[in-house]
Order: sequence, then C-alpha cells, then structure tokens
Amino acid sequence: MQPDPKLSRDEFIDQMRTKMEEALGKVADAVNQAPPGRIIAASEEEVRDIFAGLRKDAFETALQMRVNAAEAAFPPSEGSEHGQEPA
Repeated sequence: MQPDPKLSRDEFIDQMRTKMEEALGKVADAVNQAPPGRIIAASEEEVRDIFAGLRKDAFETALQMRVNAAEAAFPPSEGSEHGQEPA
C-alpha cells in the first residue's frame, strides 16, 4: 500500500513566510498605535484577530497543498475523460 502523498514542509513555509511577516508587522503596528497606558486593552483584540486570520490561512493553505500533492500523485488515466471510455 502506498503512503498518502504529503505536502512539502519547505514549500509550505516558503508560501506562508510573507503572510507571517505581514501579520507580525500588523501586530507591531497595533501595539505601537495603542494609546499610552492602554497598550494591552487597545491592541489585544486586534492582535488576536490577526493571528486568527493567519491560523485560518495557514490551515487552508496546508490543506490545499495536501490536496494538490494527492492529485499530482494520482493523475487521471489516459484515454478517459470524466470516467468515460473514448468513443
């Protein structure tokens, strides 16, 4: 039995690197823009939302890459289109 095709860890990290850097920049901006004396109260929710979006994007990207790996490992058979034999 063949193992399930896996996504490339390195390719996933490469795809997510820019998104991670953008998220970290937004976190820094949220903390910097908070008024003095209210840094936590004024930035915590925004930071939580930033990471929630990143988590969702990372999971969806990983799932799609896994699907793509599976599709690449099992290409459609030649001579058939949508499960039908050629005429």
